[in-house]
Amino acid sequence: MTTTAAGRYVDVNGIGLYVETHGSGRPLVLLHGGLMSGEMFAPILPALTETRQVITVDLQGHGRTADIDRPLSPATMAADVAALIEHLGLDRPDLVGYSLGGGVALHVAAQHPALIGRLVLTSVYIRSDALDPAIAAQQSQVNGAAAEFMIGTPPHELYQRVAPRPEDFPRLLDKLGGWMADEFDYTDEIRGLRMPTLIMAADADMAPVRHFADVFALLDGGLRDGGWDGSGRPDGGHALAILPGRTHYDITDSPLFAASVLDFLTETHPAEVS
Repeated sequence: MTTTAAGRYVDVNGIGLYVETHGSGRPLVLLHGGLMSGEMFAPILPALTETRQVITVDLQGHGRTADIDRPLSPATMAADVAALIEHLGLDRPDLVGYSLGGGVALHVAAQHPALIGRLVLTSVYIRSDALDPAIAAQQSQVNGAAAEFMIGTPPHELYQRVAPRPEDFPRLLDKLGGWMADEFDYTDEIRGLRMPTLIMAADADMAPVRHFADVFALLDGGLRDGGWDGSGRPDGGHALAILPGRTHYDITDSPLFAASVLDFLTETHPAEVS
């Protein structure tokens, strides 16, 4: 296996996770989307590492992390991330997850709340019925047989360039398709969050904006006027950000993405000082 100057493999839970560490300061863990890798955050690393130590993780079967013989699901990958945080001795790092990585981040927060500080969930829909039927139909076509049609696409080119076993690409598609075919509802997990959480989405995301507003409402957000002094904001310091002019696929490219993340992670909320 090949490592980079900033990267190494860490063995946890029977899997060798590829991890890169950049910068210094309070730790911030970034979790990528499906068919992507930690490389997706490269454009915003300069902004984040001005004040933070940033750790990117290639999740099971993605990027430079080889697949192992188990199903691919947010819950199992969350156990990997929790074990990684403990293995690295990170002191309650903040956790930012995008799309699939956001689902993983949500499960880390729900299953291991004492391990993390603040939470950012980007483009994460929490119910399988949140998608338009046409989008859901497209997702149902994700399987190993689609691999030949993806030749030349950015996800395929990334996988061929960095994966320990490039021939596993159809297997990854099969596992992702199997996970996406399952119905899910993470309403209870959202309601149970106690750490300050930022819900972030694009104004033209995969799920409609109203879905993310509903997720925010589960955290007591958006239900009343916040007031001149902010006393009417949701308890716990939760927040919502809808980034303009973006989609599910380019939201992290927005200059507002890194700015919103850093603003949320550095702001002190009344709940944290009371």
